Amino acid sequence: MDALRQVDDWPAENVAVGVVRGGEVRATRGPLDREFRWASVTKPVTALAVLVAVEEGIIDLDEPAGPLGSTIRHLLAHASGLPFHGREPIGRPGVRRIYSNSGFEVLAEWVESRAEMPFEDYLLQAVLQPLGIRAELRGSAGSHLHGTLDDLLLLARDLLAPTVIARETLDEATSVQFPGLAGVIPEMGRFDPNDWGLGFELRDGKPGHWSGRLASERTFGHWGGSGTFLWVDPERGVALGCLTDLEFGDWAKEAWPRLSDAVIEEP
Repeated sequence: MDALRQVDDWPAENVAVGVVRGGEVRATRGPLDREFRWASVTKPVTALAVLVAVEEGIIDLDEPAGPLGSTIRHLLAHASGLPFHGREPIGRPGVRRIYSNSGFEVLAEWVESRAEMPFEDYLLQAVLQPLGIRAELRGSAGSHLHGTLDDLLLLARDLLAPTVIARETLDEATSVQFPGLAGVIPEMGRFDPNDWGLGFELRDGKPGHWSGRLASERTFGHWGGSGTFLWVDPERGVALGCLTDLEFGDWAKEAWPRLSDAVIEEP
């Protein structure tokens, strides 16, 4: 796939990128087995573990968790009122979309308590092992998964054709939760509305989105501050994953949409 050659000109020292289409890995560039820190691309993986816990009846999406008035659903959708870091709320639940690493740490602790096992073990048994993913969580459940491009593409395949959770659960997770909330995506700016699902950022009609111009409005995924991203377009049946060792910056705002559009345009 010629589109992937674009990454050769990126300023990152190491880049690994791959495309999944029709349920199969269609093209890659860069090392499949080099380990990268996924940063906030960790969040969808943590969300999958939480959703497995919901399906198993360990927790309920609408049970109280986190700040007063917040639920599991609020935490997953960045609507609990918790700040980026810290446990003291800076808003009321369901009023603003406040992007929060802390919310995902609270979620991990909640699952850990209910499952009576370390969250790292639950994540391994619920999500990673069933998908054959060898990535490891080494710290925050919001930002410290470490893994390879091969791992990321295994995740992408499952998000196109889910196996660890039911299709109905994924459909809910990739639909707007608490519609109409405005908020800021760090480094990307303010969006009104700033639509979010259960652990997944939703493209919807956001202008200037990092997934490019051509991805459908049903596209969902996440990006990370270590120069990583994964988007999945269920309408087109394609996903694009990228891992780098260069912190997110202006280079990514220009390079990611251009790469994404080129991947969609190429047969």
